[in-house]
Amino acid sequence: MIEFDADTEQGDFELAVRFSSNAAVTALFGASGAGKTTVLRLIAGLAKPTRGRLLVGDTVFFDTTTKVFLPIHKRRVGVVFQDGTLFPHLTVAQNLAFGGWFAPPDALLPTRDAVVQSLGIGGLLNRRPARLSGGERQRVALARALLSAPSLLLMDEPLASLDQDRKLEIIQLIERVRDEFQVPIIYVSHARAEVMRLATHAVILKNGRVTTSGPPASILSGPVDTLF
Repeated sequence: MIEFDADTEQGDFELAVRFSSNAAVTALFGASGAGKTTVLRLIAGLAKPTRGRLLVGDTVFFDTTTKVFLPIHKRRVGVVFQDGTLFPHLTVAQNLAFGGWFAPPDALLPTRDAVVQSLGIGGLLNRRPARLSGGERQRVALARALLSAPSLLLMDEPLASLDQDRKLEIIQLIERVRDEFQVPIIYVSHARAEVMRLATHAVILKNGRVTTSGPPASILSGPVDTLF
């Protein structure tokens, strides 16, 4: 369960977002500039709210009333951005080892072999990111995030820079992560087809506010321009 209630300001942009979800995949859906990535940054601890509270499971990530702000390294949040953000000077194997370094000693970890096999990256372990395709980089970024034993996985438009074939490939991998590893996912997108396929709960954002939330099949059935 995630319960998010936060306000913040970034220049002229004001965010005031409240939602809760117990879904395997919760989508934050909206046009560019709606506030989706800002919400992800607040969850990850990369930004601080002006006011609010965030509860993930039984853990309070922040609460401005009680002055709680859990440090980034204690949140156990895995993040996958649209460009993969791998370390260019490390091999794939070394990037994966870096992810495992953040896992708590007592965490129930998926083994590296299980993750590598599930995501099909066994043949890439000795390569550096510059020698990977966009789809391969996203596979490795997803594997690295899983090996940190996250309690929550944040995905910020991970398909945006991929062609249609690679998008389908990564969607299938996300479904596998959802079903096999059972890590809750917050998925940011402005592509309705992705949200309809992957998510079981969607939160529609517009101008830093929630306009509606619920099952994607019911709230995303109208024309896109009416949603944005």
